Amino acid sequence: MPKKELIGQVVSDRMQKTIVVAVETLFAHPKYEKPIIRTRKFKAHDPENRCKMGDRVTLQECRPLSKTKRWIVTAVAKGEGVLEAINEGTEV
Repeated sequence: MPKKELIGQVVSDRMQKTIVVAVETLFAHPKYEKPIIRTRKFKAHDPENRCKMGDRVTLQECRPLSKTKRWIVTAVAKGEGVLEAINEGTEV
């Protein structure tokens, strides 16, 4: 069985070897059919501490590494989304 993969944005990198990634999914409301964005946060293992806040990352499912950590970082794309919004003073 293939492992699940998610794409999200790093929202916290304060822990050692761990990052928090916000993953957004878009779906239609069951009754009103309006598009809704649902955001979930996942903790992921970053063994080299190479991810910074605002980076776009790809996560892959893995065995439990701690109580809440079940994902590992497979790819990092340096991002500008969150950091630019913070510098401009706007909300994300």
